[in-house]
Amino acid sequence: MKKVTIISSSFRKNSNSEILANEFIRGAKVNDNEINYISLKDKKMGFCIGCLSCQKTQKCVLKDDITKEMLKEICDSDVIVFVTPVYYYAVSGQLKTFIDRMNPVYNMNYKFKDIYIISTAAENEVRTFKGIKEDIKGFIDCYEGTKLKGTLFAGGVNNPNEAKKNKDLLKKAYDMGCKIK
Repeated sequence: MKKVTIISSSFRKNSNSEILANEFIRGAKVNDNEINYISLKDKKMGFCIGCLSCQKTQKCVLKDDITKEMLKEICDSDVIVFVTPVYYYAVSGQLKTFIDRMNPVYNMNYKFKDIYIISTAAENEVRTFKGIKEDIKGFIDCYEGTKLKGTLFAGGVNNPNEAKKNKDLLKKAYDMGCKIK
């Protein structure tokens, strides 16, 4: 059994990203994994100001919804799953801001080693997902011992709930979740 933290950055109701994240979760629960779901939808978070005091205190000087307790939950996880729609060939601004705000984690005793990506977009071209992988690779490169274990790019889904109609995508998300043991 592993502790899995899903970080979802879609703000849209009935989003395709969340649909696939929920299928991933359903698959991960097959192996009795513990799930911690963080939706950035309702979180108030400011931008990192680059003061780096968090490197010493392991908490951010900004007072908002990104708390030390939330970051500790992530540190205690074995697996992180980043879920994002594609915004201009990159992760959403919400996810990028959250990743920047994870700076206190850098000097904490983090357990996570396995990183997964679930991403959705209206466009269904190979290049569409390239920026997402590069953004998350930047995160992975900063955390020793972490590696990208799996990706699911769901191109060609634009309207809310559209992913629910694509049995192949749902199965891929579910199967990816089932691999976590």
